This record gives sequence, structure tokens and C-alpha cells, in this order.
Amino acid sequence: MNENAEQMPKRKEINLGEGNVGKLMFRLALPAITAQIINLLYNLVDRMYIGHLKGIGAAALTGVGVTLPVILAISAFAYLFSAGGAARASIMMGKKKNDEAERILGNCTAVLILAALVLTVFFQFFGRSILMIFGASENTIGYAWDYMQIYSLGTIFVQIALGLNNFINAQGYAAMGMLSVIIGAGTNIILDPILMYVFDMGVRGAALATIISQALSAVWILAFLSSRRSFLKLKLKNLRISGKILGPCIALGAAPFVMQFTESILNICFNVSLKAYGGDIAVGVMAVLSSVMQFALLPIMGMTQGSQPIISYNYGAGKLERVRRAFRVLLKCSVIYAIILWALAMLFPQMFMRMFTTDAEYIAMGTWSMRVYTAAICVMGVQYACQQTFVALGNARTSLWLALLRKVFLLIPLIFILPRIFTENQVFAVFLAEPVADVVAASTTAVLFWRFLKKIMNSGGEIQGDVHGQ
Repeated sequence: MNENAEQMPKRKEINLGEGNVGKLMFRLALPAITAQIINLLYNLVDRMYIGHLKGIGAAALTGVGVTLPVILAISAFAYLFSAGGAARASIMMGKKKNDEAERILGNCTAVLILAALVLTVFFQFFGRSILMIFGASENTIGYAWDYMQIYSLGTIFVQIALGLNNFINAQGYAAMGMLSVIIGAGTNIILDPILMYVFDMGVRGAALATIISQALSAVWILAFLSSRRSFLKLKLKNLRISGKILGPCIALGAAPFVMQFTESILNICFNVSLKAYGGDIAVGVMAVLSSVMQFALLPIMGMTQGSQPIISYNYGAGKLERVRRAFRVLLKCSVIYAIILWALAMLFPQMFMRMFTTDAEYIAMGTWSMRVYTAAICVMGVQYACQQTFVALGNARTSLWLALLRKVFLLIPLIFILPRIFTENQVFAVFLAEPVADVVAASTTAVLFWRFLKKIMNSGGEIQGDVHGQ
């Protein structure tokens, strides 16, 4: 037996290789879903409070909305160095290679810190100019920069909190992963009204509340991963970066990174196009739609996160039938939820808009645009379930290609092409790009994944050319 494994505390919470797959997944997914929802509350609560600032709410909401691409880009780097690393750590634990799993954790931690320092310097020097390119106007740049200048100073806390929490979940400690998020988000919800209204800091108060909250969450995560309670230990000796260890992690993390980073690019393209055809109001509506959809899709992301340790662990252990059963449960639940979400968006769009603003023009445009934007969201259950399972199974190349397909090869071109076709209502055409891309991408993903899963089952799990962590 591995010496390191003997020294590890006995896993008390969950045995990923035994028991009913469906019950196990829900046990992991429920805290993961809760954590995902609570995590998004950082930005969601900020925007709700900002949108209701007396006299400046609408302009401030649009300004802060322009910062979303930057926030998404910062988050993307956390996923690049941790999502693949966490999946590989799970695979290593399934193969009883616990020393290797700890080296993966250490390497990912070191590069997350390094990336945070580089990103902080970059956005402090170039942030204001970048925000103008991203869709800010002279009326909104003041609010955008007020928020971004402070938020970027907390990049290191964002990197640690988002990145290393994946390694807690990868061990099966979903409740602990949820608790780390609750600590941060709970603090943010408390601090937002105090700093924004009591201390009259406005938009700056919202940003400061966010980075203080992320700092508390980061400290909690570091403390847990360094304690005896963690199955994998964060050790100083493993912080030395090794290309041999980090390279495969980045390869697997490339797809989640591309998904998140291209989300940033997407938001920029939407903002630029909408600003040209609909002005600040259209940009503000997009900020609300992005917030609502991110929040609404989190349960699906939580389900994929809850399934990842099960799929990766059992794949590493060679229990392929459990892999197949886990995916079937994930797909069924994701599709059902996506259909329910679609129905709510069609029936109650005004309700979602009023959560962020009372401005009549924003609500009017937001009501019809939400119905267009979410018209095909029911297929996203298939897209997310299949694409994230590619990552859990170590298939880096296909997952990366699919991430590029939907956003880079389909959605971005459609954002600029469709307004030239539907010239009578160009704002409508911009929002229409989303459902068109969703249908094409989900159909392609489903076909490719079915072929890949069938190939795995027939080959006993050994597929040449994929990143397995052998």
C-alpha cells in the first residue's frame, strides 16, 4: 500500500467506488449546487444593490455589467489550473497514487498564485482602457472603473477560492466545499448594504465587500487543505512547479478555461454589438440577462460538479459500468431541469428583470429579449452534461473543440452576422444568435459523446490519445 495513503485520514464522508450511483451523485451534487448558487451571489447581490442605487441605479448597473468580461477572464484562469488538476487528482486517487495527487494539488496552488499576481498588475495598469473597449460609454465608465479597480486587487483571493475549492470537492468532501463558499458569500451579503449605503461607498463598496468575502473564503480553504481533515494535504515541498505534473493538468483544464474565457469574449461581443444597435439600455439588459442565466444554469453546473468525482474515480478504478450509470443520471436530471428553466423564462421574464431594476425602459426591452435569448436553453442540459463528462473522463481534445465550437465558431460570428440579415430589428437579431448556436452545438456534442462513450465501454476504458494521467 502507498505509504502516503496509510498516513491519510480515513475518508468518512463518501466512498466514490461503492453504493448506489444516483444517491451518491445527489449527495455530492446538492452541496455542489448550493455552493454554485451561493458563489454567484457575490456578483448577483452586488448588481441587485447597485441597480437600486437612488438616482444612478440604471447607469451604475450598466457600468458594472461591463466589468463582467474581466471577472469571467479572472475566473477562467482559476479553472485552467484547477479544473483539470482536480479531475486528475481524482483519477490518481482511484489508482491509489495519493503522492501524485498531492503533487498535483501543490503545483496547481503555486501556479494559481503566480497567475493572480500577473493578472492584478495587468488590470491595474490597463483596466480602464479595456473597459472602454468592452462596451463602456462616457456615461458608465466611471462606475465600471470604480468597481474594477478595487475588484482586481482581490484577484489572488478569487484564484485561491475558486481554484482550490475544486480539490476539496474532488475528494468527495462536498459539504466542506459548500461551507467555504457560504463563508464568503454570507459575508458579502452582509457587507454590501453596510459599505454601499451606511458608509456611502456606492459601487466601490460593492467591490470592496466582494474581495473581503473572497479573502475569508480563501483563508478557510487553505486552512482545510493544510489540516488533518483533508484527504489530500497542501505541502510546501509540492509547490515547486513541474512541467511534467502541471502540463497534463493544463491540458485537461483547457476546455473549462476556454469555456469561461470565451464567455468573457462573448460578453464583449454582445456588449459591442448591442451598444451599436441599442445603446446603453441594450448593454444594461444584457448585463441582467447574463446574471440571470448564470444563476439559473448553476444547478446544472452543480450536478456536473457532483458527478465529476464519481466518474473520474470510477474511470481510474476501471469500474466502467458505474461510469455509464453516473452519466445517465446526470443527463436525465440536467435535461429535466433545463426544460423547467426554459418554461420559467418564457412565462415570467418580467419577474427576473424587476429583481435588478425598476426602470421601465430596461424592463420593457428585457421582457421580450429574455424570451429570445433563452428560447433554446432546454438543450443546454445535454450540452453541459456531455461536455463536462468529457473532462471527467480525461478527454481533453474533444472537450476543448466543443468549447470552441459553440462560442467561437458559432455564437460570435452569429452576433455580427444576424443583425445584417434581420435589419428591421437588429437588437432582436443579436439576442437570436444565442438559441441558434445552442441548438447546433448541443446536437453536435451529443453525437460525439455517444460515440466516445461507446468506444470506452467496448475498449475497457483505454483510449489512446486522451489524457488519462497514466
